[in-house]
Amino acid sequence: MWFWGSKGASGFSSSSTAEDVTHGVDGTGLTAIVTGASSGIGVETARVLALRGVHVVMAVRNTVSGAKVKQDILNQVPGAKLDVMELDLSSIESVRRFASDYKSTGLPLNILINNAGVMACPFMLSKDNIELQFATNHLGHFLLTKLLLDTMKNTSRESKREGRIVNLSSEAHRFSYPEGVRFDKINDVSSYSSISAYGQSKLCNVLHANELARQLKEDGVNITVNSLHPGAIMTSLWRHFNSYLAGAVSALASYFIKTVPQGAATTCYLALSPQVAGVTGEYFRNCKITKPSSFGQDSELAKKVWDFSTKLTDSHSGESHS
Repeated sequence: MWFWGSKGASGFSSSSTAEDVTHGVDGTGLTAIVTGASSGIGVETARVLALRGVHVVMAVRNTVSGAKVKQDILNQVPGAKLDVMELDLSSIESVRRFASDYKSTGLPLNILINNAGVMACPFMLSKDNIELQFATNHLGHFLLTKLLLDTMKNTSRESKREGRIVNLSSEAHRFSYPEGVRFDKINDVSSYSSISAYGQSKLCNVLHANELARQLKEDGVNITVNSLHPGAIMTSLWRHFNSYLAGAVSALASYFIKTVPQGAATTCYLALSPQVAGVTGEYFRNCKITKPSSFGQDSELAKKVWDFSTKLTDSHSGESHS
């Protein structure tokens, strides 16, 4: 049975921080993209990777906030290598532009951390008329990963170092709609549930990682892909919950809510730790492999999500229709 604070085989537990799990790791010479690096655990992820010598590209929606966070990190980690680039994951056009801009920098890419997300928001459509949580949490990251994959493959081949892709999912993936993924009802407002739609998007994060891991393994590519649950953390993600619920959660915080440094631990572990070299297509919680839901282990569903996402992103050329 799992207990709060109990250590797994990794030697780390739910109370381990991102600094703890990367202690002694030298990330010099590595380049990483962290999406959503201007708030919550994205900030801590960027800071700790930079602390370990990684060149971090902060992919953020608001570059003013991103620049402020960059300066905060530089104040704590003098000499940190940080860049800020604009990325709105809810916009296919923005994702395509970011990928194109990144490639034109000529930077290598060893680590891609698909961290950004929205949680349990009221029904809204993205600029591409796709339900916002599905568009932001899954589809934007799906396309971003696809567009940057050749850069990662080239980097891995030339550097002879393993590339790593890390998808932030959530235990909420267990609370998707009854059918798992509603391919024909993504935009159905009449049956929309903010919690189930969030769960659906997080389930897709797991399935995306699993299917990509399978493909890369089959092709003999030295890039691992894993997904994870960061833990329950009080960040701005909770802003769409009503005040009563947020208050109740806060009251229980001392029992099970993680701090931001603890919340970023599993992400940083998967990005940098030598303990997970060669490990791919797994779902992690508290720095240890955990079984996802039955839907999360369904390889046929993973292929369906892959094909559905490919068609959806291909049908939006990224041209602006405004």
